[in-house]
Order: sequence, then C-alpha cells, then structure tokens
Amino acid sequence: MLKKLQYIFIISLALTAGCQREPDTLWPEVTKEMKPWTRWWWMGNAVDSANLRSLLQEYQQRGFGGVEIAPIYGAKGYEDQYIEHLSDEWMKRLRFTLQTADSLGMGVDLTNGTGWPFGGPQVDTADAATKLIVGTYKLQGEQPLQKKIRSSDPKQPNAPLISLTAYGPDNKTLLLTDKVDSSGTLHWMADKGTWELYALFLGKTKQQVKRAAPGGEGLTLDHFSKGALDRYLQPYTQALGKERIGIRAFYNDSYEVYGADWTEALFKTFRANRGYDLRYYVRDLLSRDSTEQVARIKSDYRETVAEMLLDNFTRHWTHWAHEQHGITKNQAHGSPGNLLDLYAAVDIPEAETFGSSYFPIPGLRRDSADIRNVDPDPMMLKFASSAAHVTGKNLVSSETFTWLTEHFKTSWAQCKPEVDQVFLAGINHVFYHGTTYSPREVPWPGWLFYASVNFVPANSLWSHLDGMNRYITRVQSILQSGKADNELLIYWPIYDIWHQPKGALRALKVHDIDEWLHPTEFYKQALQLQEEGYSFDFVSDHLLEKLQVQDGNWVTGKESLPYRALLIPKTDKMPVETLERLIHLAENGATLIFQSLPKDVPGAHDLERRRMKLAQVLENIKKMSRQPKVGKGKILVKEILRDGLQEVSLPGEALVKTGLRFVRRKVGTGHYYYLVNLTGKRVDEYVTFNGAGASWYILDPLSEKTGRAAIMSKNNQLKVRVQLDPGESWILAGLHKEHQELVDWQYLEKPTASIAIEGKWRLTFKDGGPTIPKARNLDRLMRWTDLQDSAANNFAGKAVYMSTFELPAGSAKEYVLKLDNLFESARIKINGKDAGLIWSLPYKLRLGNLVRPGKNTIEIEVANLMANRIRYMDRRKMKWREYNGSQFVNIDYEPFDASNWKTSPAGLAGPVYIECY
Repeated sequence: MLKKLQYIFIISLALTAGCQREPDTLWPEVTKEMKPWTRWWWMGNAVDSANLRSLLQEYQQRGFGGVEIAPIYGAKGYEDQYIEHLSDEWMKRLRFTLQTADSLGMGVDLTNGTGWPFGGPQVDTADAATKLIVGTYKLQGEQPLQKKIRSSDPKQPNAPLISLTAYGPDNKTLLLTDKVDSSGTLHWMADKGTWELYALFLGKTKQQVKRAAPGGEGLTLDHFSKGALDRYLQPYTQALGKERIGIRAFYNDSYEVYGADWTEALFKTFRANRGYDLRYYVRDLLSRDSTEQVARIKSDYRETVAEMLLDNFTRHWTHWAHEQHGITKNQAHGSPGNLLDLYAAVDIPEAETFGSSYFPIPGLRRDSADIRNVDPDPMMLKFASSAAHVTGKNLVSSETFTWLTEHFKTSWAQCKPEVDQVFLAGINHVFYHGTTYSPREVPWPGWLFYASVNFVPANSLWSHLDGMNRYITRVQSILQSGKADNELLIYWPIYDIWHQPKGALRALKVHDIDEWLHPTEFYKQALQLQEEGYSFDFVSDHLLEKLQVQDGNWVTGKESLPYRALLIPKTDKMPVETLERLIHLAENGATLIFQSLPKDVPGAHDLERRRMKLAQVLENIKKMSRQPKVGKGKILVKEILRDGLQEVSLPGEALVKTGLRFVRRKVGTGHYYYLVNLTGKRVDEYVTFNGAGASWYILDPLSEKTGRAAIMSKNNQLKVRVQLDPGESWILAGLHKEHQELVDWQYLEKPTASIAIEGKWRLTFKDGGPTIPKARNLDRLMRWTDLQDSAANNFAGKAVYMSTFELPAGSAKEYVLKLDNLFESARIKINGKDAGLIWSLPYKLRLGNLVRPGKNTIEIEVANLMANRIRYMDRRKMKWREYNGSQFVNIDYEPFDASNWKTSPAGLAGPVYIECY
C-alpha cells in the first residue's frame, strides 16, 4: 500500500503544475517528459532483446524521452518471429523493454490493445460495438400483422428485439414489445385507423480491430458499456499482475468506432438521466424531419450517450489504470461526446495533428503533390489543453506530424513550424508519429508504418534529428514549468451542437470541423480574441460545476487558476443549471461577459418547467447586468466581447500586433513567454508585455544560449526588444530575480561585412546508399543532384562539403553563417570544431569565437531525404514494403509507388556566406 501511495504521489507531481517560485536557473532541469516521445510500432510483435536494447539506446542517444508501444500487423516473411499479444513470451519482452528503458532514463507508455480502436479476441458478440437495426411496419386497425417482427439485416437475422412502438390515430402511442413471441409473431390487434410500428433490434457493427497485431484480432469493443470494458481489460489485469512493472501511461487512440450508436443499457440509462421513456419517441429519434421536436429528442439521446461514454469508458478505464499503478493518456476527438469532459477525465489529454499547415516562411517548401488536402486547425488542439488547464493538470500531449507530407519527403525544417503551432495551442508533451521497430538485420529501409513520418534510424536525416529533439526539449522544459497563464475562459455551447435534427450521434471528428466547429460563433469569437492578444481556455457545463471563485481567484480543487473573466459567446441552448452556476460564480467574484443571453433550454425532458425557470433566471441576469456589481463580481452583456473586456480593463497582449504568436506561463512571480514568428516578415522592435518582470532575459531554444534582453521605458511602460526572423522562436523570461551572471544578448544589427565562401569545394559522400558516389572537387558549390551522376541522384545519406575562407582582421562581436539553398539539414564544423546543426529556417548559425582572422576551414555535412533512394528501388521493382494486414499506401491512401517521382534536390548550393556583426 505504501509503494502505491508513493507512486501516486510521484505521478501527481508530474501531472500538476511546477514550482511556485522563480527558478534559480533560467533553463529547468530536464526530465524525460520534457523530451519528445515517439509512438513505437511493434510490427507483428516480432521483437527480441538484442534489438530492443540497441534501438532504445539509439533513441535515447538521439534525444527521445520515451516510447509509446503500439502493437500492429507484421511484415511478410517474418511470420515465424511473430509473438502473440499478451502471451507469456510477449510479457517477457515487454518487461525487458520496461527495464531497459528505465536504465536509460526513458519512459514507456502502452496501448490497451493492438491497432485501434479497443477490441480483440476477448470481445465476444455481446460486448462488441452495437448499433440499432430498425424495422418499420404499417398496419390497418382490427387486422393482425401478417409479417414477422424480425431483424431486416440479412447478416443479423436473429438480432434480439429490444423495443416495438406503435403510433396510431390521434397521436396514440403504445409499447408492444411484450406482445411479440420468440418467433416474431405480434399478438396484438390494433384499433381502427392506420398504425405505424417501429421495431428496434440490438445489432452489432461487426467492426474488427484495425491493423491488429497477432493475437489482437477481434471485434471492436462496446465503449458505452462498463461491463464490456471490465471484461475487455481482464486479460491485461491478469497479464500485468499486481506489482508495478513500470508502465507510465495506458493509451487510447482517437475514437474510430464506426456505426456504433447504441448499447444494451441505453433505454434504462436514458430514463434515469432524462426522466422519460425514449421508447415512446422512437419515431422522432429515427426521423429525418427538421422539426424542433426531433432536434430535442436527438439532443437528449446524444447527451445520454455522451454520459455513458464518459462514465462507463473514460472514467472507468482511468480508474482501472490507477489500480494498475499507471495513468491514462486519451485522444477524445472523434467521440460522440463532450470533448472537454472526455479530455478532462484522463490524466494526460492528448490532441492530434494531421496533415500540413501553410506558413508564409520564406524558403519553406510545401509541394501540393506531397501533402494531404486538409488544413489542420490549431484551435482544435485547444480542447485538450483547455481540459488540462481547467482541471489543474500540467501535461498535455499530442500525436504530432501524422501524414505531414508524403513518405520519405519530410524534412526537419518542415516539422518545426508545425510543432511550434502545436506548442502555441498549449501542448507541452509531444509524441512523434512515429517510429517503427525494425531489426538491424532487415534490409534498408526496414519495417515502416504506412501513415507516418519515419523517425527511424534508417532515415537519412536521422543523425541530425538530435537538433530538433533538443529544440523541442528546451521548449517543453519551459512549457511544463509553472502554470499556464491564460486570462480568459470561453464557454463551449455543446448543446447547440447536439440540438440538430440531422443524423443520429454527432461524432466530433478532426476531419469534420467544417461542420461542427467553424460555423459557430464560439469559433469566430475565439479566433478574434486570439488575434487581439488574449489567451484563453474552453470550459464545458460540467467543468463549470468543478470551478469556484474564492477571494476573487478561480480555483479547482486546491489549484488556483489565472482566469480573470468568463466569456459566453452567442448560445442558443443552455441548461438552467449552467446559468444558475454562472450567477453563483459572479456573486463570488467572477466577471461574466455574455455576447447575448441564451434563448432556450436544451432537450425535451420536463420542457415547460425548465423554460419557465429559464425565463426567471434570464430576467435576473438582465437586472444584474445593469448593476455595477453582482455580489463580488460583475455581469456584462456586450454584443462585441472585446468591448466588455475593455470595460473591465482586460487588455490583450500588444505583442500580437507585430505578427508574433505566444504562450505565457507563470512561474512564481515571474513569467515566461514562448514567442514564434510564423509570418513572412522579420520582427525587430520594442514590445510591451502584460506579464510582470523587472528583469528580462532571452532564452534561445535552438542553441540554448541566454542573455539579458534590451529594455526601454516609454510612456511609463517597460518595453523589451524582440528580434525574430521568419521561422524563429524565442523564450522571454520576465523575472524579479536578478541573474548577474548573464551578459547582454547580442542583437544582430546590419552586418559590417558579408564574406561569400566561393571558389573550390571538396565533396565527399558517406553513410548512405544504395551506393556511395565517388568524391570529387567542385569549382563551385552545387547540389549533388546537379552533378549529372546517377549514383548521386539515387543517393540518400550524408555528404561533406569542405572549403576554406579568409576572414579579415576586425572587431566583430558575432559571426553568422548563412546557407540559402540547403537540402535538407547540415552539421557544421569550423576549424575542426563542432559549430552546431542547421536544420530549421532560416538556415543560419551563430559561430561565436570559432572563426578567427585569416584562413579558416569549414566542413558542412549535409543530409538529404530518403526519397531518391526509394525512387531508385521502386524503379527496379525491389521488394521492401510487404506486410500482412495492411498495404503500404501513399498520402492519398493509394498503393505506394515512387517510380514516377522526380529527383528530389539534395545537397548544398550557393551562396554560402558569413556575416560580421
């Protein structure tokens, strides 16, 4: 028991906010959570101790903090090495992995299943994902029904009848379920008139686990049934045993349970939660009419299913994980539920990025042929981070880079703005999508997963990945420190989404945000507030119940929260209980700003009574909004929310006027700002920050360099000089603690000289294939794909460009190397000493005191994409991508074939020059 309590205490420290005093050092001490983690696909579970050890060592050396094991289908030809999921041998390999990772200071998460979604051989038909099968019959009064009441699904003719409702003249409604015998004969004679009968049968979707690993094949789980979940988890409980074996978190992928709209206990739960019998309203539930009644019945149905998913799956699964000495990490998106509540119910909410975003950063390549036709919206990521912030959890994760580009065409430079955008949405615990376990003996390119950026040792960019990993680690070390400092809460009107007559359940998918998110006033207001420099989190009706305002401060449990106002965008349907809760919060000190007052209550249950109560509450709010104070707080009704914020003296951050975007964290009495320039223009100006701080320091997460920021006072406001080129990011620390040891930051004014490195270069290839091109001398700098050499055109790997340059004597304080045409990343040596990596835009590197007056040598080790070598292999029809259970597809989910690709540019072209400052 003591060990368990100690473990829970350690986990609580990891999940809750960091220290409450200003740090002694600007960069926090790095933990494994601060490093990037990666999803680790075990193909066919064909893993062995030697490769597990060597691969984990490789990942650790490259800067990964942990792995998330996801067993999936296997490679052809290796069937004799497959290991059955949860078998004794599989558990032996898992335990070895956990012990090895722990010895390396790494963490391990584990999916509760294979492939996705949850399901497998332990799921029998009764516990499988369930759907309604509907039969309708017409009957004239005083005549028996000749047809049998049987399932119309030819694949499920014996699906059990769960309800039979008859609708007759004058809106007469009868339940006839008990009038049907086992043969399907209806023993009932209708009164005069025409009757409609609706029969509901408990069917099954028969969805199988997608991409299942050996031993994991089977039906998808009924996520709405607590008993089904218990039985599903039983094999894990048995295999894992009672002692903690080292799994940090159990993980659940995005909700991809297709067609599941029912569960056996739904009628009973509906009556308990909504207060009426849904069986009498089956016709409305199934109707395609666009009536108010239909929308209300469906709203109640959707709310009930959301509650069952929350209580019977998400919360119950988290309780199980805690009993197994672990925590939960869950992707709620795609669920037919309230995303905020589902994210909040787990220990680490996890969002997902999918596809490629457009950024106007000069030099950032984004070929339309190599990206998916999707437009990721970072506002979607804020549902996960909001749930974490509102409930006092510190870690918010993201499955990152899924289908960022076509296979083998992703550079680390393309990854940086995408991950920066993730950080700006409040994410601070990045998981790559991802890394495939591949034994050393498997020929290049090894085993690969079909939907992934290949963060694998076979990637020709692998040796330069530590540059990006260190960058992410430094950013996350700041974003996991202290607390999120968002000043606004924005109410999310889920009942407006549920109050729709179209369809059945509303699955809130990442790919459907054009339907359920973008058209809403909630979304439009959030965008506008963000553009005006405000930081905010979203809050649901249920989360509002957990919040208190004490002495003017928002709190959840023992955690204080930074919010200064709660905004309610235009909302049509709102529960009376939520409005009453809002008034209570205002009376205790909250500032509420309504864009307009809600018009009605949601759902059909007890409608007239709730409407009367709503009218009374709305009248009270109208009176309160005309008063200067409501108890200790304030209620405003403003059509333009910004006007209300100005009235209560809540300005946004002025820094957004520069085009910069930011995240603000509070650490003790100080503030950290993570700043990113995702525009196409340089920012160099003095900026005012809302966060307090007597002394301001610059932390460069790319190089880890620090220095004192330049500050000035204007109009009684402290301003800090910010200088960021397109694509660059900084961390600014506004602290009251003085760091005397730091020197002034070296801002780059106009260069005093620019020295082009021209003339002859020596080009030497290494570490790649299919063959190593011959070394050569170049009269001018050029990409190796411009050499008219087939071996170079097919090459994926690294090559070193070496030259010399003369540096005139002078008193420059800083020297900056600039590469304008780099394909794709470079490690720099100056006079034989490592100067660092260039892997992100802009392609430049501060050289400091590595250069010297007179003659200098420069070595630029360039790594290119895998694409040209894959093209070479496909043109020769070489086998490298044969798997059991799934095709290796391209970005459009068509069979992959690189034989028609053009040669991808590789190497380094001029100009290369050194600027003196």
